Amino acid sequence: MSKYLLEIGVEELPYKFIPMAISQLETGFKSFFDDNNIKYESIKVMATPRRLAVLVSGLASSQPDVEKIVKGPITTVAFDENKNLTPAGLGFAKKNNVDPKNLYEQDNYLYAKILIKGKNTKEMLSENVPIIFSKLQGPHFMRWGANDVKFSRPIRWVLSILDSEEVKVKIIDKESSDITNGHRFSTQNIKINHPDEYIEKLRNAHVIVDQNERLNKIVEITNNEAEKLGAKTKISDDLLEEVTYIVEYPIAVVCNFDEEFLTIPQEVAVTVMETHQRYFALYQKETGKLINKFITITNYIGSEFENIKAGNLRVIKARLDDAVFFFKEDTKKPIESYVENLKGMTFQKGMGSVYDKTQRIIKLSEKINPSDTVKRTAELCKADLATNLVFEFTELQGFIGADYARVSGEKSEVCEGIKEHYFPLNADSETAKTIEGQVVGIADKIDTICAVFVSGKKPTGSSDPLGVRRAALGIIKTILEHGLQLDLSSLIEYTLSLLPIQKDVKSEIEEFFIQRLIIFLNDNYKKEVLEACLSKNPCHDLCDYLKRVKTVSGMSDEKLLENANRVLRILKESVTNSVNSDLFMLDAEKELYSGINKVKFSNDYDNYLKQLSELNSAVTKFFEEVLVMDKDEKIKNNRLALLNELKNKYIMLTDFSKI
Repeated sequence: MSKYLLEIGVEELPYKFIPMAISQLETGFKSFFDDNNIKYESIKVMATPRRLAVLVSGLASSQPDVEKIVKGPITTVAFDENKNLTPAGLGFAKKNNVDPKNLYEQDNYLYAKILIKGKNTKEMLSENVPIIFSKLQGPHFMRWGANDVKFSRPIRWVLSILDSEEVKVKIIDKESSDITNGHRFSTQNIKINHPDEYIEKLRNAHVIVDQNERLNKIVEITNNEAEKLGAKTKISDDLLEEVTYIVEYPIAVVCNFDEEFLTIPQEVAVTVMETHQRYFALYQKETGKLINKFITITNYIGSEFENIKAGNLRVIKARLDDAVFFFKEDTKKPIESYVENLKGMTFQKGMGSVYDKTQRIIKLSEKINPSDTVKRTAELCKADLATNLVFEFTELQGFIGADYARVSGEKSEVCEGIKEHYFPLNADSETAKTIEGQVVGIADKIDTICAVFVSGKKPTGSSDPLGVRRAALGIIKTILEHGLQLDLSSLIEYTLSLLPIQKDVKSEIEEFFIQRLIIFLNDNYKKEVLEACLSKNPCHDLCDYLKRVKTVSGMSDEKLLENANRVLRILKESVTNSVNSDLFMLDAEKELYSGINKVKFSNDYDNYLKQLSELNSAVTKFFEEVLVMDKDEKIKNNRLALLNELKNKYIMLTDFSKI
């Protein structure tokens, strides 16, 4: 078995494109091998800012030979009366390159067994690698030089070898060879004799080509430097990925900044370091407070870091100077004074200003929880949008508002609520812990969702105005994680009544929430169970819905399922009359009616399921002894009413017909 190595050397790639290229190359090579029946053991795609590499192990030298049966003409056409091949039969043999002696008859037809020789893998790679590369897609592709083919950055070299042989390919305007290059400031023109040499030779030339190895190296050296300082760092996945894809040979350098900058909100300084400059912030181990040091990962070869430190300090100082200035200016007056300025900020067309939105949030919050701290949080939740610091650091809205509220002497619950009302910040982040953050966050998000639907801008496959999918998910997660007893359906109706444009889209919004709810829970529960439990509108009580889903997911009573489905099949049309026990003719009717009346719900669906199961014997006896469709219309309707009472007990848990 062989190994194949392809490396495409490029000018520095945008870091966001690199993981996309890795995925596309892996898929492209896998599809190529699978479609052409070329056996292989593994495909490893590696990447740095200056190279994309594919290493294929356990690669077969060729396609396997394939034996194929080809059907020819009917025997009456293939043979003459003397059983000799006719021109049609001979033509069939010639067409398939088969000796006429090897043709055979079966089911009155002429057949040929032919052997198709597998193609050489080396030749197929030479033909198909440029095609795989040409299918790469990414943002901002453009033409380079005189080339017609678009790509993210200019190609500088191509390395292509199968074991110790070159496989000639041409990528855009570059012919392949067995030569690669190390780090921009290290060894160049490195000959690769075999794919097994590749990773180590590049490592010696100051390139860690495997992105996973590079990522682990960054974590290791960052933590080591932090440990030397008696500090710790918080390495976010997004920042770690970005740094991994902007360096080939990571070196950690510790830099300082003036302690004056620790007076501004910690989130601001961290945002400057992580989001704007790709630094790793450092914190005290015991308190978790930010310290005036950070770690930058350089793509530098050498041991003299003074220029690097000085350059990074100049950059971060300029950004933090602005932050300090804005912080001091903003905090000259209390945060509540900024609320009036929201009148000049448009929320969205036709839906008033951010001030108008804030007034709606206040009313919605009071409807959910009328406490003083919730109301105060709602009044101030958007005030920081009118400050200079949020204008400069938009991603810190809420965090800055919380700090300004503390400076203004607001209660701690209000400060936390202002910060947390934006939570969860994404699908994986935490929800608000305080009731203030939970309530105001739900009010804010439901107002946005309703406003978008009323404006006719509901999300589509490619469009999601104002992130309403994320907002709906945030509401669902907050309610379920904290067990909030909230009638979302009534809240939607009330929210729609507060909007300046009136439009009946309540059912659309409810359906939107239901679909997001199913998607959110789909990883943990079967879809048929989730849909079956829609027998009651979950928007009235999401927590109740989840309880029913959990109970039904653990159900194993086949007899209950059989009985419930039989009842549901009989009652296809609605039943309006009530049960009259005086019309019972048989003991089985009386026993079932008595059993139904004993089934009571006490906020415990596991116990409720147990009660339904205990009805099984009475239901079975009823169907064995009672003819529902009696000739007497009164008796028939009474029996249907009895089954309808049973159906209502079943439906209270779930729609058994969908399980």
